[in-house]
Amino acid sequence: MRFSSPFTSLLVLVSIATASPALNGRGEGVIRFPLTRTKSVDVDGHVDTSALYAQLVRVSNKYRHTFSAFEANTGSAHPLSGKMMSSMTEGGDGDVPLINQGTDLWYGEIDLGTPKQKFNVSIDSGSTDLFLPSVSCVDCAGHKMYNAVQSSTANDKGIPSVLSYGQGQVGGDEFSDDVFLGGYEALNQTFLAASWYSVDFAYPNFEPDGLAGFAFEKISALGAKSVFETISDSGVLPESVFSVKLSSTSGESELCIGTTNTNLYVEDTLTYTAVTKEGYWQVNLEAVSRNGSTVASNNSSIIDTGTTFIITSDVAAEAYYKDIPGSSNSTQGEITYYTIPCDTIGSYTPTFTFGGRGFDVSKETFDLGPASSGSSDCLGGIAGMSSIDFWVIGGVFLQNVYTVFDKGNLQVGFAELA
Repeated sequence: MRFSSPFTSLLVLVSIATASPALNGRGEGVIRFPLTRTKSVDVDGHVDTSALYAQLVRVSNKYRHTFSAFEANTGSAHPLSGKMMSSMTEGGDGDVPLINQGTDLWYGEIDLGTPKQKFNVSIDSGSTDLFLPSVSCVDCAGHKMYNAVQSSTANDKGIPSVLSYGQGQVGGDEFSDDVFLGGYEALNQTFLAASWYSVDFAYPNFEPDGLAGFAFEKISALGAKSVFETISDSGVLPESVFSVKLSSTSGESELCIGTTNTNLYVEDTLTYTAVTKEGYWQVNLEAVSRNGSTVASNNSSIIDTGTTFIITSDVAAEAYYKDIPGSSNSTQGEITYYTIPCDTIGSYTPTFTFGGRGFDVSKETFDLGPASSGSSDCLGGIAGMSSIDFWVIGGVFLQNVYTVFDKGNLQVGFAELA
């Protein structure tokens, strides 16, 4: 089986620039960002598998980069890094298109400096660092650019750095300045002021100006706290959490800083599971089942808003799709995709168990659409990756739950949507 390519972008998630106070009464100053999801297909109505492949390669290399940062920061290899890092010297097939970065991005507005300069940044729970283009940035046309000279609180640390996100790279100097996220202030926040963007981050391939990671300091290539960590550690938040609802319905998605929005989920279903290794939002995935039959159990998983797919090892992915009538697969480099006949894919959606509670994935999010123009086979939302032996839990699952990232208690919570 072959997937046709190239196509247009599959998923772009864009936040509205304005933020509004929370409605749930849990504390003053809680910030909610309304988010809008747009789903695009090509003119023939099938998914952009070329863009999805490029995204999965970026996800793979993002973890290689952050695993290396974890070891540099802690002096020890990350427990999940073994298989991936051992495969770093293996060559791919060389056929990786440098195409649209925006297959699955959340944009939020931040302010930087004194006086404030406004930027849109992609919010990624699978990485930590903040980068923005500087006024000296090459190939940054179309992006707003940070001008340190105009900020009285800017500090050039004089440290050149390069950040890698798969095939995409950004390079420049480390700075610190005051960052404002929804009215909260991260004083002296370390970030990369980029003097060059690779083509993957050039506009319109990458629509936001920069990227803000929401994971932990231990995986920072800059050796710095995330913007969220800096704000949280200052003690100004009602609760040391951020939470998200992702939805395909316009106006129903949001990022909430400082608490949860109880209007968006069923409170008595909120179930927490402990972060097992600080660095990523890494938790134990107790079980993956299909039609009541368990196909995987007690696996490490990383909760990652920066990817569309659910990604796992080749063995686990094969086990999931095994014995599904009409299922097929296609391997490109280290990535294996699976399809299921479109008229039956809704019968084979997964259930993920965290903290003793099962959460179902809907047909609408598991079915990514026809694999090619006129195809009767649809792309399943779980993909295999030969270089990993853990699970990356992306938007295919996260659109079905309300997710709480709780730094104060080192746990992640999931709840059924209201």
